[in-house]
Amino acid sequence: MTMNEAKYRLPAEWEPQQAVMIAWPHEATDWAPRLPQVHATYAAMARAIAERAAVFAVTPCPTDVPAALGIKTVMCPTNDTWTRDYGFITTLCGKEFRCHDFKFDGWGLKFASNLDNMANRHLLLSIGMCHPSQYVSDLDFVLEGGSIESDGKGTIMTTTECLCSLNRNGTADKTVLEDELRRRLGAERVLWIDHGFLRGDDTDSHVDTLARFLPGDVIAITSCDRPEDEHFSELAKMRDRIRTFRTAEGEPYRIVELPIPEPIYDEEGERLPATYANFLIINGAILLPVYGSEKYDAIAVNRLAEACPGYDIVTVDCRELIRQHGSLHCATMQIPKGTIKL
Repeated sequence: MTMNEAKYRLPAEWEPQQAVMIAWPHEATDWAPRLPQVHATYAAMARAIAERAAVFAVTPCPTDVPAALGIKTVMCPTNDTWTRDYGFITTLCGKEFRCHDFKFDGWGLKFASNLDNMANRHLLLSIGMCHPSQYVSDLDFVLEGGSIESDGKGTIMTTTECLCSLNRNGTADKTVLEDELRRRLGAERVLWIDHGFLRGDDTDSHVDTLARFLPGDVIAITSCDRPEDEHFSELAKMRDRIRTFRTAEGEPYRIVELPIPEPIYDEEGERLPATYANFLIINGAILLPVYGSEKYDAIAVNRLAEACPGYDIVTVDCRELIRQHGSLHCATMQIPKGTIKL
């Protein structure tokens, strides 16, 4: 019996979570020039998560992680800290689960990824993160966690720009890619986003920077309310495309717009990819990245609170994270309840 026949599925992020995996920044990463600043951001993020789920950090230097945080450390060499894109992707079938280890190639061969690509096998061998029978090697297929969104009911949302990248899975077209998502993750249908980008993004338009499922058939999308901004036209086209999406029952989704903040630049004048869609949903809370923009930070908080009644909206200042072109969701990978022993 294949996993698809056994009805394994990719859970929605708002389903019960047991733990969150992060990777602690160290001197051999691109964070080296600003380690104190990024460590402060990681500590704030870890504390917010720890109130709702276990946190464990992979790192080649466990003593660098402050003991006061009370999180488990796992010795593991890493190239970078974006665990969303190389951590296990877990599927569920009732109480059974599978930990999928996909190939990570540095976002289409842009950056070194040799250590990150081995992190899951390291976890399997060093701490027995899952039983060998629950480990699924998908190393013949390139897939990053930030490139897919699941509603937990068989629908996966992704972007053409990323999944159809020639530097990921060659010339595989949408039909082939949909078959792979069905076979490996139990997808019953795939929604393709053909527009949308963020200046400074290295991921080829990961869906978790642009559009996210929320409970109740809601999609939160990145938008722009300033016609003079370079993002305005493309994000408007993306919004129009997503408005054509229908649920499995044929109903339209409710769309919640999260406008990007005023432009943020680094010291070289490069615009950074600040997006509020890069939030993490964790056991009744939405951990929301904010960027020191009084107007737009407030809009994001208010719109998510309205869209998700009963959820705590917890802000985390992520101005430091976007200096390396990622944000809160990129830096975390959740692990469903009842799937690991740490």
